[in-house]
Amino acid sequence: MTQSNQNNRPGMSRRQFLGYSAAAGVATSLLGPSMLGTAMAGSPEMNAGSCATFWGIFKLQAQNGKIVKSEPFGKDSSVNEMTTNMPGYVHSPARIKYPMVRKGFLKDGYKSDTSERGKGEFVRVSWDKAGELIADNLYRITKEYGQDSVYSTPSGWYMLGKVNSAGACMSRLSNLMGGFVRAVGDYSTGASQVIMPYVVGNMEVYSQQTSWPVIVENSDVVVIWGGNPMNTLRISWPAPTHKGIESFEELKKRGKRLIFIDPTRNESIQELGGEWIAPRPNTDVAMMLGIAYTVHEKGLTDKSFMEEYTSGFDKFLPYLLGESDGQPKTPEWAESVCGVPAKTMRELAEVFAKNRTILMSGWGIQRADHGEQPHWMLVTLACMLGQIGLPGGGFSIGHLYSNQGTPFANAPSVPGMSGGKTPEGAPTPIPTARNIDMLLNPGKIIDYNGRKVKYPDIKMIYNGFANSHTRQPQRESAIRAWQKPECIVVHEMFWTPTARMADIVLPISTPAECMDMTTSEDGRFLIPLKPAIKPQYESKPTFDAFAFVAGKLGIGSQFTEGKSGAQWLESFYNQAMADAKRKGLTMPAFKEFWDKGEILEFKVPESAKTWVRYNEYREDPLLEPLGTPSGKIEIYSNAIAKMGYDDCKAYPSWIEPTEWLGCEKAKTYPLHLMTSHPRHRLHSQMNHVKALRKLYTVQGREPVWISVEDAKARGIKDGEVVRIFNDRGAVLAGAMVTDNLRQGVVRLCEGGWYDPIEPGKSGSMCAYGSANVLTLDKGSSKLAQAVNANTSLVQIEKYKGKLPEITVFDAPKGTM
Repeated sequence: MTQSNQNNRPGMSRRQFLGYSAAAGVATSLLGPSMLGTAMAGSPEMNAGSCATFWGIFKLQAQNGKIVKSEPFGKDSSVNEMTTNMPGYVHSPARIKYPMVRKGFLKDGYKSDTSERGKGEFVRVSWDKAGELIADNLYRITKEYGQDSVYSTPSGWYMLGKVNSAGACMSRLSNLMGGFVRAVGDYSTGASQVIMPYVVGNMEVYSQQTSWPVIVENSDVVVIWGGNPMNTLRISWPAPTHKGIESFEELKKRGKRLIFIDPTRNESIQELGGEWIAPRPNTDVAMMLGIAYTVHEKGLTDKSFMEEYTSGFDKFLPYLLGESDGQPKTPEWAESVCGVPAKTMRELAEVFAKNRTILMSGWGIQRADHGEQPHWMLVTLACMLGQIGLPGGGFSIGHLYSNQGTPFANAPSVPGMSGGKTPEGAPTPIPTARNIDMLLNPGKIIDYNGRKVKYPDIKMIYNGFANSHTRQPQRESAIRAWQKPECIVVHEMFWTPTARMADIVLPISTPAECMDMTTSEDGRFLIPLKPAIKPQYESKPTFDAFAFVAGKLGIGSQFTEGKSGAQWLESFYNQAMADAKRKGLTMPAFKEFWDKGEILEFKVPESAKTWVRYNEYREDPLLEPLGTPSGKIEIYSNAIAKMGYDDCKAYPSWIEPTEWLGCEKAKTYPLHLMTSHPRHRLHSQMNHVKALRKLYTVQGREPVWISVEDAKARGIKDGEVVRIFNDRGAVLAGAMVTDNLRQGVVRLCEGGWYDPIEPGKSGSMCAYGSANVLTLDKGSSKLAQAVNANTSLVQIEKYKGKLPEITVFDAPKGTM
C-alpha cells in the first residue's frame, strides 16, 4: 500500500490508520480480550455452553482445543445428524487456515491470467498483506471505474449471530465506501417475493403463518403442494426448535388427511404417509386450473367471499372457461398437460371445497420458468374455496420453511449489526439470479418488475459469504463469468468451489469459535453463542475480518464505531434488556447472562397459539385492507397489465416452460431433473463433512433418484455410477433405482460441491454430482427475473470409464 493511497482514503489520519491496523491484526483485540479470556479459561476439557446454527441448538464440548462432542438442546423436539456432527464440521480437511492469495495474482496483480482461477496455486500470506491487497484493489477500482464496478455478492445462509452477520457487515463496508452493486431478491423465493405483493400486498413467503396448534386442531385436509417439510423444516432462520416437524407428526397421529402433490414420493410422504399425486414437473398451474374449473363448474365457488375480499375474478374467469383463448381449462385439458387423471382433479375439487382445507405450497414450484404463476394460482384457487382467514383453512407458502407457524413468544426484540444507510447515488441493485448474466454482458438492459435495469461493468467481486459456484445455475457460464473481473475476494471457512475461484481468500472462524448470541425462530429462546475453542489457525470472526479490511481502507473507526465485537454484543443485549423491561419481562445483566452461558426462555402467550393469518382482514376488510391497490386479494393486477410483459400476464395462467416433458427438446433429453433440498446438509453447507456424506452418497458421489422403468431402459442398476448430461454440462452421480418418483423424472439434490475433473476449465465434467452444472440460467420472467433451477431436461447413461477421484472436500495442494 502506498502512502499516497493511505492519505487519500477517507476518515482517518495516517497515525490513526496505522494504530487501528496494528490493533486489528490481533484477533483477540476485536473479540474483547477479557471476555475471550473468560470463555477460554478452565481445564483442557470443558463444556463451553450453548451454540447454535441454522440446523440446531446444542452444547459443544472441547478437549485440548478441539471440539469432541455436540450435545443437542434438550428442548428441541427433532434432533438431526447435522447438529450432532459439528466436530466434523469444524475440524474438516477443507478448512481454510490462513490468508491465501492466488500465486499468479500475487505476482502480477490485476494483470494476472484470470483463467487460472479455479486451478491456480495459492500462496500463504499475512493478514496485513491480504488486507493491503484488498484495500489497494478496492480503492483503485472504485476510483478508476466507479462504485458500480464492484459487486458484493449476497451473503446467503452462513452463520447465526447478532454481531457476526455477514450480510450486515458486507453492507456496512459497502455503504461506507459509497455503495457497491448489490443483489435484490434471493434464490429461495425470487419469483414469489415479487409477485405476491401484487396479489396480497405482502411478500408472504417470510411472513408469520397461522399458528400450528390451529392447523392441528381445525384442518381436515392438509395439502402439501411441491414440498418436503420433513427435510426443509430441519433448518431454520434463526435457530430452529423444529416445531413444524413436531406438528406434522401430530397431524399424522390425529389421522388428518394429508395430500402430497409432487413428482417424487419424497421423504415426507415416506415418513408421514398420506396420499401421493405425481404431476409432471412444472405443470402445477395446469393442475390447479383443472381443479379450479371443476370448483366453478360444480357451483362450489364461494361467491360471497369472491365479491367481498377479491378483485379481478371477472377478468380471470374468461381465461379459465376458455372464452378468451379458445381453450377451456377443463380437467381433461389439464390431464393432457400435467399427467394427473381428470377424475382425480374432479375428486380433489370436491374434497377441498367440502372440508376445512389448507393449501400449503413449497417453494420449489416457483423456482422454475414462469415461477410467478404457481403461487398466484394457488391463492386464486384458495379464494374460490373461500376459506382464507378461517382457522385451518386458506393457503400458505410459509409453513414448510423456517418453522413458520410456530407461535411467537412474548419476548424482547434483540437488535443486531446494522448495514448502515445506503448512500445517495449508490449503484442500482440487480436481481440476484441474474448476476452471471450481468458479469458476462455489461451494458445489457433487462426488464425487471416494471422498470429497466442496465448491467454495470463489474471489475471486482467481493464475496462476503456465499458459495456461488454451487447455488448459481449453469456452471459453465459461471466459470466464464468469474474469469472476467480483475479481482475477486472471498471470505470463507472452507475451501468451497467458490473459494477456489478467488484471488484473495480470508479465513473465517466457525460458530464454535465466535462470541455472539442469537434467538430461536419463535423468539422463545435467547441463546449465548460461546466460543468452545479459540479461532483456529489464523481465522477471524466475521466482524473482525471486515473490521480489519475497513481499517486497511482507512474507515475502521466508522465501521467499528470504536467498539469491539464483544462491546457490540453487550450493547445489543442491553437494548434487548431495556425492551424486556418495557414489556414487563425480566432478564439478567449481561455479565450474568454471559458467565452462566445459559439459554434464556420466554413464555408463549395463549393468544399466539390461536393466531390465524388473514383473520383480521376477513373480520373487517375495510378497516384491515391488504397492501394492494384495491386493498383486496388481486386475481387480476392492473399494475402488471400496464407492464405489458409477454411472459407474465395480468392474471395467473399456464405458460409453457422453456424445458419440460412436453417440449421438443424432451426427445433428446427425456428426463426432467428435480433439484430438491438435501436432507443431510443446508444447501451446500455440511457437504464437506465426511461422516454425513457416508449417510447418503453412492460410491462417494451425490445420489440421483431414477425410476425402475427409466433405469431398466438404460441398463442401470442400483448403486452404479452414472453420467447425467445435457447441452449445458455433465456430472457423475450414484444411481438410486427407486419407485419413489414418476417415470421420466430424476432427482439430484441441490448444493453438492462442484468438483471439476479439469479445474478451472469451462465445461469440465463434475466428478461428484453438482446439480447446477445441468440447470438453466434464465430469468423466470420479465417480472421477477428469478432463478430457474427446476426447469431442466437431462439424459442419463451408465458410466463406463475409469472413475475420477473426488478431491473437492480436501484443501487445495499447498494450502495446508
